[in-house]
Amino acid sequence: MKAVVITSYGGVEGIGVQELDTPPVPTADRVRVRVHAAGLNRADILQRRGHYPAPPGYPTNIPGLEFAGEVESIGQEVRTWKIGDRVFGITAGGAQAEFVSVPDSNLARIPAELDWVQAGAMPEVFITAHDALFTRANLHLGERVLIHAAASGVGTAAIQVAHAAGATVYGTSRTADKLERLHGLNLGLDQSVAVGGEPANFVEAVQKWTNGAGVDVILDLVGGNYFAPNLEALASRGRSTSGCSCENGRRLSARCFAGARSKKRRRQRGALPLPFSRWCHAARFVRSSIAFTRQAKSATRMHVWNPTPASAKSY
Repeated sequence: MKAVVITSYGGVEGIGVQELDTPPVPTADRVRVRVHAAGLNRADILQRRGHYPAPPGYPTNIPGLEFAGEVESIGQEVRTWKIGDRVFGITAGGAQAEFVSVPDSNLARIPAELDWVQAGAMPEVFITAHDALFTRANLHLGERVLIHAAASGVGTAAIQVAHAAGATVYGTSRTADKLERLHGLNLGLDQSVAVGGEPANFVEAVQKWTNGAGVDVILDLVGGNYFAPNLEALASRGRSTSGCSCENGRRLSARCFAGARSKKRRRQRGALPLPFSRWCHAARFVRSSIAFTRQAKSATRMHVWNPTPASAKSY
């Protein structure tokens, strides 16, 4: 099979498309999926730099945490899926290849209205955003939510699902230009503020937007020195949920705040990201996509997929 392979850590010159062995025929609860599209996330960039190693049991040199494709073969214990089903899912690595093998529980059926590319870019960020906002923070219709790092992948997904749920959505970013582009996408962001290096800026903005009431929910994808200002920005009985993050290139698998409460019974919870063929034959496209994402020129996410020969002409 063809796969995106990291040959050396560092710059984009250390990654390309190579021929590798296809994953073995699945057994037990495993499903082998023929990948039609795979997302490109920040974790993939960090892995290419050598700062985000894959966990034991997953490919160390093939990036990719999310994918969309069709079931190609199944293990003898699989009952949910059959060969030919359109599925998308998450994995801890190896999705940027023509085939990926995962437990059957890591898959979901692709809605009919989504094409391969749309489906391939959804699982990692939308599942994380949905879990954080509704399972962890219990967001309800009519509530106000503040999303930090709103221009990130999880941030843009969170804006959309919160807006669809009838919440008023506020967002922050470090720079004003990202927010300007984000508003241009019309995802459902009601108000925003550029924080820069001063977290107190969003506290002042929240007080203005809510007439001093504060927000009901905060989704914090930044962490660090945002913790204390978050408590100031929360309404009485508000809830804040934090995504674990990578800081200074190190994987911080347990850097989550949990159980902190203030006199107004505000709550801070940790929200861990869930464990969760037509191929782009040109390695230069993979490299240019990664370089573009690294420059953070876009408020949206990139995805790598297998274009038809006709669509490949557009690159």
